[in-house]
Amino acid sequence: MVEPRGMVAEEAPHGHRIDGALNDAFSAVNMLFDAGASLQRVTQGGGTAGLGDFIVEPGTDSTVLEEIAAATGVDFNALEWDPSTISQPITRQRVGMYQRFYGGNMDEGWTRWLLEEFGFAYTSLFDDEILAGDLHERWDVIILPNDSRQMMLGPTGRPEGGRGPDPAGTPPDYRSGFGQEGAEALEAFVRNGGTLVAFAQAGDLILDEFDVPVRNAVAGLWGNDFWAPGSTLKVRVDTSSPFAYGMPEDALATYLAGGQVYETIPGARSADVQRVVTYIDRDILQSGWLLGEEAIANKAAMVSVQHGRGTIVMIGFRAQHRAQTHGTFKLVFNALVGRGG
Repeated sequence: MVEPRGMVAEEAPHGHRIDGALNDAFSAVNMLFDAGASLQRVTQGGGTAGLGDFIVEPGTDSTVLEEIAAATGVDFNALEWDPSTISQPITRQRVGMYQRFYGGNMDEGWTRWLLEEFGFAYTSLFDDEILAGDLHERWDVIILPNDSRQMMLGPTGRPEGGRGPDPAGTPPDYRSGFGQEGAEALEAFVRNGGTLVAFAQAGDLILDEFDVPVRNAVAGLWGNDFWAPGSTLKVRVDTSSPFAYGMPEDALATYLAGGQVYETIPGARSADVQRVVTYIDRDILQSGWLLGEEAIANKAAMVSVQHGRGTIVMIGFRAQHRAQTHGTFKLVFNALVGRGG
């Protein structure tokens, strides 16, 4: 099979445009960052440029563009007009992802694979790095893969169900968890301008330890009240959100047991919460098994929360599950490339 080769327009007086709706656009962008290219992102749709498209500034070596087009299959289309009024510069973000020591985390491993597959530079963050504090000085974005609050803070006692060793028997140097001090360091990271991205159950750390006006609408629900153990569900996407650039308005989300669904808590800070993805109002199931759809109808599947000078992105479903959910990869990728401005 011959893989498609991207096209590079020869005459591009105002630079080249990359379609931001393509997952492979992010591979191309990361390769351009590697090559030292200057990039912008469209933040106001106009002309032939769509919201979220990437712009490669004029003067970039055409040989570099040809090599990237060949490697990714992405087209570099010519811009016939000055895009400066509808776009903002972006720079490569310093991305860290939490990796706990105890027991390993499958979701963290799959997320590492996905980031590497699309060329995202990242650092694995261990407990010591988080406990060192001043995280905003070293990272722009921190990812919390799907995991329980207990495992991130540090397990105490034998795991639920009695399976596995008691962490109390592990030598101190090999114990896992960043504790309350680490949770405070992560919140300080956001308040100082960082972006914290939490996948599914990892949101419990934010809901329990941070002061945010959000709650999990399906917390404690089970059985006939609500159950979706591995299902594809219909959602609406606010494509004007920078975290949803390039997404279609109607999409599908993969929901697994342990996922979260969000409601805004009424109050003075309600406006700090923005819905990015919302479950539709009825007939939500596309494929799989869903009981109690009324528990999630018209509720948020993904939110962004302004917190101090930074932002928390909470994705309650599995947008990058086992690197298979290609239709929602961009909801993760958008948080990792910067939003311009």
